[in-house]
Amino acid sequence: MQLENWTFTLKHGPRPVAKWNWSEFNQLPQSKLTRDIHCVTTWSKFDTAWQGVMIDDILAAAGIDAPTQFLLAHSFDGYSTNVPAADLIGGRAMVATRYDGRPITPDHGGPARLLVPHLYFWKSAKWINALQFTERDTAGFWEERGYHMYGDPWREQRYSGD
Repeated sequence: MQLENWTFTLKHGPRPVAKWNWSEFNQLPQSKLTRDIHCVTTWSKFDTAWQGVMIDDILAAAGIDAPTQFLLAHSFDGYSTNVPAADLIGGRAMVATRYDGRPITPDHGGPARLLVPHLYFWKSAKWINALQFTERDTAGFWEERGYHMYGDPWREQRYSGD
């Protein structure tokens, strides 16, 4: 993905609420987080260092509060994942643009990926290009294929029956 072609859109249903290009997005307030991350395949990585724009700051820049309880994170490759809005606000999540002090590489979801460290890492969508608020909890790519709708690693919510 060429940075001059990258955009990030905030939507309420199908309606765009705000949109930023790479330069505009990087002018939003920058924050740093150090968090543990957990993969559904049972590995964890501790004290990972991230930098990017908190979801709270994205909503503030758009001049809105979370308009619904649910959302889908969308990626440039067509991937999506559902996340409750409550799990993204209050300093809990960001759109990360840097990992360990360096730009996120394309192999790891760069130039930007969602970071929701308290949920399994499939919820931290790579190559993110939009957050879409939805009226109901809509399954994303892996959730449609049997993964858990929430994905709490501490409850080992990997698959739909967990």
